[in-house]
Amino acid sequence: MLHSQRFRDALGRQLLFTAIVLAIELPLGVAIALTMPRKGVGLSLCLVLMAMPLLIPWNVVGAMWNIFALPDIGLLGRTLNAIGFDYNYTRQPGSAWFTLIAMDVWHWTSLVVLLAYAGLSAIPDAYYQAAKLDGASRWAIFRHIQLPKMKRVLTIAVLLRFMDSFMIYTEPFVLTGGGPGNSTTVLSIDLVKIALGQFDLGPAAAMSLIYFLIILLLSWLYYTVMTKDDES
Repeated sequence: MLHSQRFRDALGRQLLFTAIVLAIELPLGVAIALTMPRKGVGLSLCLVLMAMPLLIPWNVVGAMWNIFALPDIGLLGRTLNAIGFDYNYTRQPGSAWFTLIAMDVWHWTSLVVLLAYAGLSAIPDAYYQAAKLDGASRWAIFRHIQLPKMKRVLTIAVLLRFMDSFMIYTEPFVLTGGGPGNSTTVLSIDLVKIALGQFDLGPAAAMSLIYFLIILLLSWLYYTVMTKDDES
């Protein structure tokens, strides 16, 4: 019974984290991709800048943000406290969640940007020329030309980000260790604590199987729904 309640709490935190980062990273990634130049030196610079966070190992990202967000010496922590926010991610659950989400957004929004930009780059110029002749607004171009053409790459982006965020372990473990208390103990961290910390292998194995089945089921459901129109 204790493990069952613990599993539900950790699963709830995991689902909440995944929902928040997807709600932020997808629109933000598409917005950045739309503002990127289509050619020239500016494009090369933007692509390099977008790729850089993806090249940093996960444990290094956690360590960087651990120092960056410290309330006494970290740039983020000192700045937030200086402008009037009571910020201390080592003691306040709200601050810990803010830091964890900000870290993930910084690290993984670039993936959405690159995928969205690839979809935009595949749109022929003739589409834009026809829209210009018809006097289409910027919103109409996005809704009827760009968004449909990005559908496939955005499907891939959502699937990748869902699976990555739902299985996240290294970054939150290095950043907060699941604390303060259990406020950022997502499911992956809780399973490691049960299996290795308490050496309770039976419940850990059962939870791991349920964990895998949840990821498999949600990914299949999402892919089926998103590709239903293409098959009909």
